[in-house]
Amino acid sequence: MGNGTSIGRVRGLGSSHEGTHHWLTQRLTAVGNLVLITFLIVSLALLPDYSYATVRGWVARPLPSIALILIMINTFTHARMGVQVMLEDYVHEEGGKVVAWLLVNAVPFAAAAFGILSVLRIALGGA
Repeated sequence: MGNGTSIGRVRGLGSSHEGTHHWLTQRLTAVGNLVLITFLIVSLALLPDYSYATVRGWVARPLPSIALILIMINTFTHARMGVQVMLEDYVHEEGGKVVAWLLVNAVPFAAAAFGILSVLRIALGGA
């Protein structure tokens, strides 16, 4: 089995079983983005005009507001996963990894939270 070689040390350990889930989730969020962004483009194209009042009224309706919230969740999840792959492949220093991991988790969460709260504020009649 080669106890002194690198292949001998890892042989028989198997895979970590994480790659398939990550790959599948990334593909599903990509398909979700295609569907949701298509809805957004078509829905906006069908508006009579693009004044502030018209777009605000459109966002205040239930279906567009739910779709916008789903777009934010789905898009930032997809982006986070893509950046995570790049981080795992290209950042090798421990200090850089810690900062990068903090950013790759905090920034998409904060951006999605801001977007969701903005849509909810409009949909629920806030200022």
